[in-house]
Amino acid sequence: MGGFERLISGVICALGALLLPARPLIICVGVFVLIDFVIGVAASRTRARRVGDEWRFESRKAWRTVYKAVFAMTGICMAWTLDSLVLDFAHLNLAKVFTGFVCGVEFWSYLENAADISNHPMFTALRNLMKGRIGKGLNIDEKE
Repeated sequence: MGGFERLISGVICALGALLLPARPLIICVGVFVLIDFVIGVAASRTRARRVGDEWRFESRKAWRTVYKAVFAMTGICMAWTLDSLVLDFAHLNLAKVFTGFVCGVEFWSYLENAADISNHPMFTALRNLMKGRIGKGLNIDEKE
């Protein structure tokens, strides 16, 4: 291995070691995104069957999930860096807040898809409750 390859390998290892404490947050987001992707595919298939359309897997939508996961994980790394290296005196827990926000959005998507797949009153009620509460908090009219 040449000098340049060693340099690149060393930089990658150093960055990996630096961000190692953020690993649980990254794994958490990865799991939430993966579950949302699988349930979203199932919900898409269910919606297509209900209206009698032919369903097919679209790689364009799958790539959007890959982009979302990469951007979310990069955001966690950036927030963790701010927390631990730049603003370590403030104890803001930005990485945990960011992770919580991303996981919350994925959870909301899961509830919507679970309601579409199962038509179960529990998931429908949870979806409607969340829509109502968040809509009130954001001053969103449900008719819009």
